[in-house]
Amino acid sequence: MMPVIDIFSALGERLRLFGRDSDSQRCMAMAIEANGWFTERDLCRAVDAIRTEMLDRDKLAAWLADYTPVTQPRRVAVIMAGNIPLVGFFDLLCVVASGNECHIKPSSKDRVMMDYAVALLRDIEPAIPIFEYDPDARYDMAIATGGDDANRYFRSHFAGVKSLLRGSRHSVAVLSGEESAEELHGIAEDITSYSGLGCRNVSMLFVPRDFRLNALAVTSGSSKRHKNCVAARAMLTMQRRDFVDCGAFLCIEQPAFSSVLSCVSYTRYDDLAHVEQWLAEHDEDLQCVVSNVVPHPRRVPPGRAQYPALSDYADGVDTMSFLTENR
Repeated sequence: MMPVIDIFSALGERLRLFGRDSDSQRCMAMAIEANGWFTERDLCRAVDAIRTEMLDRDKLAAWLADYTPVTQPRRVAVIMAGNIPLVGFFDLLCVVASGNECHIKPSSKDRVMMDYAVALLRDIEPAIPIFEYDPDARYDMAIATGGDDANRYFRSHFAGVKSLLRGSRHSVAVLSGEESAEELHGIAEDITSYSGLGCRNVSMLFVPRDFRLNALAVTSGSSKRHKNCVAARAMLTMQRRDFVDCGAFLCIEQPAFSSVLSCVSYTRYDDLAHVEQWLAEHDEDLQCVVSNVVPHPRRVPPGRAQYPALSDYADGVDTMSFLTENR
């Protein structure tokens, strides 16, 4: 088999024209038909994030230098989520890069995009160890991502199997009030990209006491999110609840994460130390923190929440170490 770096960097080259050639345009049309939450913009964003952050030859080489692939491949089941396009791709990359066999079960909501990526990989290297998941087969390891209910099922189904199971998490943004217009736009994108369905989408804001929330206002490119926002606006108005209308989302002052997709919670602060304490106390609930002003091990700059680097492991758990460590 070709070296892993050669395979995946070649995939990056193939994806350079995604959305501008007839094959990828057909793929996008089919993906949107299969999942009405997907938009062309989000599909292109997902591919661009993977291509620039995960498939760059130099970045791959630097990342893989810290790990030693296994010499005896293990059968790894990878159960993928489908909330955003290609959300399970990084797990696939990790399993193959670690020297193991990858047995994938894409979500029906994202199968079109995942099948497209896998077909390109098989065209680049026919011997790449990617297979379809068989629910009746036995596996040596498992990686599964889903909501909390799905996570409970995974714990039962993969009992006795070395597993990395992921449930629901949230992301927050901490603003200083001195962000540039470009950074404010980036935070709005961190809220609204993929219709806000990803665990890396910001769903809670910490802002200074005098911060004007409508500085984040944007329009939404997702028709489904727009309808959700219209319904939420009407409901809050009928309930006579205060909110700040930011166009593509509504801001509600409350200490808990909102259960409504188009609503973002916010808290005003006077002392950043209190925010840092909150982040520490809720770390197990957090996927990433968008900020220029507070320290956090999973901090990203404004506008980059949905551009995770190779070392930005989900839930802060090193997937490659999980896959390469001795049993």
